[in-house]
Amino acid sequence: MISRRFCVAPMMEYTDRHERYFLRLLSSKALLYTEMLTTRAILNGDRDYLLGYNKEEHPIAIQLGGSDPTELAQCARISEDYGYDEVNLNVGCPSDRVKSGQFGASLMAHPSLVAECVHAMKKAVSVPVTVKCRIGIDDMDSYDDMRHFVDIVAEGGCQVFIVHARKAWLQGLSPKENREIPPLRYEDVYRLKQERKDLEIIINGGITDLTQVKHHLEKTDGVMLGRAAYHNPYLLAEVDQQLYGVNTAVPSRSEILHSFYPYLQRQLDLGIPLNAISRHLLGLFQGVAGARAWRRYISENAYKKQANVSVLETALSFIESD
Repeated sequence: MISRRFCVAPMMEYTDRHERYFLRLLSSKALLYTEMLTTRAILNGDRDYLLGYNKEEHPIAIQLGGSDPTELAQCARISEDYGYDEVNLNVGCPSDRVKSGQFGASLMAHPSLVAECVHAMKKAVSVPVTVKCRIGIDDMDSYDDMRHFVDIVAEGGCQVFIVHARKAWLQGLSPKENREIPPLRYEDVYRLKQERKDLEIIINGGITDLTQVKHHLEKTDGVMLGRAAYHNPYLLAEVDQQLYGVNTAVPSRSEILHSFYPYLQRQLDLGIPLNAISRHLLGLFQGVAGARAWRRYISENAYKKQANVSVLETALSFIESD
């Protein structure tokens, strides 16, 4: 049984297989999520490219985007065949592309359809099927609106809800603004857990460090971090020790970097350009003297045709202490 005590959010253009492999070096326990994959992409695209991952990434969940129960069931079954540990349905993303495709946060206005989707997916697979949603959308943003949505989707068989504690404005705000402007309402998520003790409730939104994570864990079953885990990945280095009681030494930033080199070299040998991978490493030394020079040197050199691991080694020389 997988633990959702600490999760790293699905983030488009961020949580690809390279990023997930890197984060796994920092924490063996964190549950990692893929970028959202649409049902149409999976059914019509290159499945090995879209769904492939490294075995070291487990535990790993896939996030699907769609609103057709039959297609979602097919994609859930395909995902289980690929070995994913959980299948998550996106009911929280507010981007224009998601709205036009009738999935993401717009589905919060259609809880019965979401319940139908969940029911079809659960019938198709044996792994957990979960839902990631918001506390509300547009003017459907009261606690009662969220509770109504959750109750109906739970009737469809969903037992795990990952709740972003901000509403989403589907008109007028960009996806970035929707992550920052609507106020955080953590109390609504706490209340949901208090009133629906039978459900597993994971809280998401605006959480930046392990002190905050521990606070939220007093009121919810788990915590999901997004941008903070990407821009300051080293905060994951103490997750296993502080949240799971693992009695191992916390690796240094440079030790993490060097342990990543064998994977990086394998990818370079396959023809993957350095900058496609090194962009995930820019935040590793966040807050450390020399971090700006580290980021600058990588950004200015990793794109070059013959760029290799030596770029990172040179960049590391600018770090004054670890």
